[in-house]
Amino acid sequence: MAFQIGSALLDACVLAVVDSRDVYGYELTAQMKNVIDVSESTLYPVLRRLQKEEYVLTYDSPINGRNRRYYTITAAGKQQLDIFRADWETYRSGIDRLLKGEVTENA
Repeated sequence: MAFQIGSALLDACVLAVVDSRDVYGYELTAQMKNVIDVSESTLYPVLRRLQKEEYVLTYDSPINGRNRRYYTITAAGKQQLDIFRADWETYRSGIDRLLKGEVTENA
């Protein structure tokens, strides 16, 4: 894709995936890669930032003798996701109007 994804949009996408169900890092990366070109090395700093902001929490679960770290969304994360979704709708509709040539000069 020719368009760069900014940190706020990346945060929103990660929160949306985690909102659907608890996920571990590799699983999150795989789901995100279905839509955007992103690597685990990009997502782990995002997850740490979201954890620091208390939008996600982590817990470990043993799988085949190893611990797997899962991410789950918090109430604050759900509120932030709602804000991101509203902001995205406004942004997307404005960009759509621009790309369709529907924006006119203010009089």
